[in-house]
Amino acid sequence: MGKKGDLSNFEHGMVVGARRAGLSISQSAQLLGFSRTTISRVYKEWCEKGKTSSMRQSCGRKFLVDARGQRRMGRLIQADRKATLTEITTRYNRGMQQSICEATTRTTLRRMGYNSRRPHQVPLISTTNRKKRLQIARAHQNWTVEDWKNVAWSDESQFLLRHSNGRVRIWHKQNENMDPSCLVTTVQAGGGGVMVWGMFSWHTLGPLVPIGHRLNATGYLSIVSDHVHPFMTTMYPSSDGYFQQDNAPCHKARIISNWFLEHDNEFTVLKWPPQSPDLNPIEHLWDVVERVLRALDVHPTNLHQLQDAILSIWANISKECFQHLVESLPRRIKEVLKAKGGQTPY
Repeated sequence: MGKKGDLSNFEHGMVVGARRAGLSISQSAQLLGFSRTTISRVYKEWCEKGKTSSMRQSCGRKFLVDARGQRRMGRLIQADRKATLTEITTRYNRGMQQSICEATTRTTLRRMGYNSRRPHQVPLISTTNRKKRLQIARAHQNWTVEDWKNVAWSDESQFLLRHSNGRVRIWHKQNENMDPSCLVTTVQAGGGGVMVWGMFSWHTLGPLVPIGHRLNATGYLSIVSDHVHPFMTTMYPSSDGYFQQDNAPCHKARIISNWFLEHDNEFTVLKWPPQSPDLNPIEHLWDVVERVLRALDVHPTNLHQLQDAILSIWANISKECFQHLVESLPRRIKEVLKAKGGQTPY
């Protein structure tokens, strides 16, 4: 049995004791479950030096790709992350005396810690917006969790009635590909959806407002006056609160800017960089709503049921969940600084 790992002092004693008791190497290996090579080496070291090494020997066939070959393969991966297994194998074999097959390439890459996965989808950030993100991160790099507790986060999101999942797989025989049980039906535009606007802070979840049509400046002004204003004045009566909104066109309209100027003595609008969903923790709350929505035993069949389900899920998000998201802000800022304004894992 070829193994590799540390031997304990007790295991050393078992090997030496078995050999001194007259057992052969094969008998000792069968009794103790170690390889014959390990039994031989341990007993030989004990006889010659009076002590044994703590490491078992590595047994089995040697790797076709040595350390130098792994470094070569690592450079190929770094040069082209999207290369297929066939392409990596072909490029590796160029100029090599001993060629390898795709199975060896796959084994070597796994041994090196590489795995083939679908890439994370992140927004393409322009050079200008990278600079703006970096500026904001630097301006808030010394903010603590206590500082971020004074921020109320907001955003809009849409939830579709029918969600198409391209990763669904089914089992079918060759002649069953058009069997009704093997088909996944689709509806144009997802069967419609519900748009909502919401806000929250570390202290509490705020309102979730259904939007019956595309949000424009007039509609957003109603939301700001009817929902943002009472939330901010209630949660931050000392006028030390910050309201966050992204750079959507309706958020930057003149009537909105004028309204905020008229109420700047009650709260402050947080300066926000473009293309920064990774810095807004409410994005993760939308993910929570989406996951719970898709996991329902009985799925909504019309837009009214969908809206009711979304409002119910939002109202039942735990305090630990949204507080944990706000507490992650210092780490998010550090990641933006580390990425020099680029994409982050969030």
